[in-house]
Amino acid sequence: MPPRKEQPPPGPPYSKDERVLCFHMDMLYEAKVLDVRSREDGNGWQYKIHYKGWKSSWDDWVPQDRIRKFTDENKELASQLLNQYKTLMSGRTIKHPKKSIGGRGANGSDLSSARGSEERNAGTTTSSGRGPRRIREFELENEEHFQNRPCVKLPIADHLKAMLVDDWENITKHQQLVPLPHPNPVNKIFADYLKFERMNRQSGSASIDVLEETIAGLKEYFDKSLGRILLYRFERPQYHEMYEQWTNGMDDKHKGPCDTYGAEHLCRLLVSLPELIAQTNMDQQSVNRLRQELMTFSAWFSKHVTRYFVSEYEKPSTEYIDKARSV
Repeated sequence: MPPRKEQPPPGPPYSKDERVLCFHMDMLYEAKVLDVRSREDGNGWQYKIHYKGWKSSWDDWVPQDRIRKFTDENKELASQLLNQYKTLMSGRTIKHPKKSIGGRGANGSDLSSARGSEERNAGTTTSSGRGPRRIREFELENEEHFQNRPCVKLPIADHLKAMLVDDWENITKHQQLVPLPHPNPVNKIFADYLKFERMNRQSGSASIDVLEETIAGLKEYFDKSLGRILLYRFERPQYHEMYEQWTNGMDDKHKGPCDTYGAEHLCRLLVSLPELIAQTNMDQQSVNRLRQELMTFSAWFSKHVTRYFVSEYEKPSTEYIDKARSV
């Protein structure tokens, strides 16, 4: 019997000069593959990406899981992600800190999430009574528009960043979950902060009004963004269970995200806020005032965060793990 012929190792699924779609943050953009190389550990490939409409200084080496084929299906996914952001920012768009930073009036289900490039699925069905929807054109915003977007640089304490990394590992690597309902929900955290911060401000002053409006806006942001951008894929079945309880009014005490989720997911919102606020039309003066309020809250929160984080994550059942893998 002749010796078995060795099969050559499979080549990269994306080739040089190929037109692709690439995730950047929580959005999917048109791009071009400039170069391909194998990873240092020999496990897979890396791709040098050029985003359409941007200077070469923005070119970047990315892992394979951030790239998608340039198909109609994936172009529709890109449009859906863009529309999620637009929907999230619709309604009461930030124009002044006192006007809140919420997205009241957002339409659609909160059951989708776009957190992390490894969390996304390209398979989406887009049909209606009139047949398939026309694929909408989309492009990465031009650099001039990017530079003009409102910018909030929110410093995050190092120990808070470390806790976020632990949170990510517990969920995505160890397949554990934050116990829900949370013993210290977001509403309690905000109530504690308001009680503390009101003592530092003059009663009836504009400063008190801005403080309360900012916290009200953060609550709205948390409610609207939780199911869309703050969850890891492994958490989605858990969120579906909670969502069903909220919808059916099964628990009078835990009526929504702010009553049910806690510090772990609030931390994720804090690091996402700069990108979310950048989607608004705030003027620089309002941005500066909002940034001051967010920094004050972030500083207080970082000092007390260990009080609000759960001490242990829970291990879900085998049935739950199987369901999460199939999502």
